[in-house]
Amino acid sequence: MKVKRRLRRVFADVSPVARASRSQSFRDALADALEFSSVFAQIDEKAFLGPEVTESVEDGPPVVCSDWTQIGADALVQGEIAVVDGRFGVSARVWDAVRCKDVLRRRYSQSADKNPMIVARRLADDIVEAFVGIRGVASTEIAFVSDRGGNKEIYVMNADGSEARAATANRSINNFPNWSSDGDAIVYTSYRHEDRPLLFLSSRGRRRPGRLLPGNERAQYRGVFDPAGRHLAIVLSTGVAPDLFLARDDGGDLRRLTRTRSIEVSPAWSPDGKRLAFVSDKTGAPNVYVMNRDGSNVRRLTYDGSYNTSPAWSPDGRWIAYETRVGGQFDIWLIDPEGGTSLPLITHPRSDEGPSWAPDSRKLVFSSTRRGRADLYAVDLDGSNLRRLTSGAGNNTSPAWGPYSE
Repeated sequence: MKVKRRLRRVFADVSPVARASRSQSFRDALADALEFSSVFAQIDEKAFLGPEVTESVEDGPPVVCSDWTQIGADALVQGEIAVVDGRFGVSARVWDAVRCKDVLRRRYSQSADKNPMIVARRLADDIVEAFVGIRGVASTEIAFVSDRGGNKEIYVMNADGSEARAATANRSINNFPNWSSDGDAIVYTSYRHEDRPLLFLSSRGRRRPGRLLPGNERAQYRGVFDPAGRHLAIVLSTGVAPDLFLARDDGGDLRRLTRTRSIEVSPAWSPDGKRLAFVSDKTGAPNVYVMNRDGSNVRRLTYDGSYNTSPAWSPDGRWIAYETRVGGQFDIWLIDPEGGTSLPLITHPRSDEGPSWAPDSRKLVFSSTRRGRADLYAVDLDGSNLRRLTSGAGNNTSPAWGPYSE
């Protein structure tokens, strides 16, 4: 059962450079990030018995915990904001008001030229970890496909849907983004070269961007990094039907994993990198299968439903999310990797597709046409706290939730 902790945060400006507007913006961003976690909910300031502003995180008067527990607050965040010598800094102290004990003390610093909301999201994730033992995901990112500019390009946005920006601009068809384990690169399928599907890499610095399999002109439908970030599972045309291959992260040492006349697509790694979930139509209709990373021990996983596809393995290894056709639309279901338990997560008269897990395994993102065009939504593992992440023009599909950045 999920427990929501009620939280109130108080920030004080200790530098004349840290203007009230900057402080309020930071407080609002922190509150939004904590709300996004589905762990914390705010308390109205009108209910406060304790001070709204603290004198100092380190040297101020002690917190009177009863002032906060009486109004139902389980947690309190105190903080100081300062801009000094071109650096934006935040010192934070987080209290468990029930136990009257501080559970987190941390300082953050970055260039004043950077968006201060980056620090707000990082602090929120650390607060979540202090209370529930699992780091929050407000500071992570989601890659996705959008045709908002007229062509299907790869975009990246913050996990809460803010600050969407284009990662490609080749004015072609781009699809199926997938993150490297360190968040440095995205592999994606593009028709930019000779109007055929090929794999490309977009990098933030450590990897070389461009064609992933130069010299290989067979149709390349999808690439997925393994958890270690050293290999990829690749969907590659063999002339009869697409099969699954394994390759190094630079595209070398290509090895074939499946050898059938059926279609094998949609690879998804187990968190330990030892197994792959994938989709095959070898029984006449698409179903989810599991095999070892060398292609051995193939085992069918889904038996219910006439069309099951798009598996996504949770980072904690407990569940595989997938989409299944019900009537004329798709719903998202969960199944355990051994196939013993299967249950619906998201059902709706319109289609819900393409599930992808947050790195904490507590949320998923998916694409839905429930409002007409396709938009991205986040939902908790228990199906609660549905939140639309994209809005505006265009269709938004194929989400891929990125890893923790540090």
